[in-house]
Amino acid sequence: MDFKELLAFQKSFQLAMDIFQLSKSFPKEEKYSLTDQIRRSSRSVSANIAEGYRKRRYTNHFISKLTDSDAENSETNVWLEFSLKCEYKNIETYNNLNTKTIEIGRLINYMINNPDKFGCKIFSN
Repeated sequence: MDFKELLAFQKSFQLAMDIFQLSKSFPKEEKYSLTDQIRRSSRSVSANIAEGYRKRRYTNHFISKLTDSDAENSETNVWLEFSLKCEYKNIETYNNLNTKTIEIGRLINYMINNPDKFGCKIFSN
């Protein structure tokens, strides 16, 4: 299986694209702060999933990359909260994107807690 077939990858990639479109409407003064940060963190979620999956033979590496992905997902959620509080988007848009970050977090955590289901070799003593 290719990493692009993973539901967590697909949903996180789509969220990054949704955020890219949304962030185009942010004020120019946010270009090097909020816009840049939210785009980077949202893109890192799927990038870390891809990196971890590629090296899933090494369980600790796989879990480490997924943990990084989960952290980036949480960071994205914080930037979404800032964009709401700064009134760059409405509550409906925020709720929609927030729900997606929560779902992605659950998918990533499932992968972290079940690495054997994703091709990792679990060794016992």
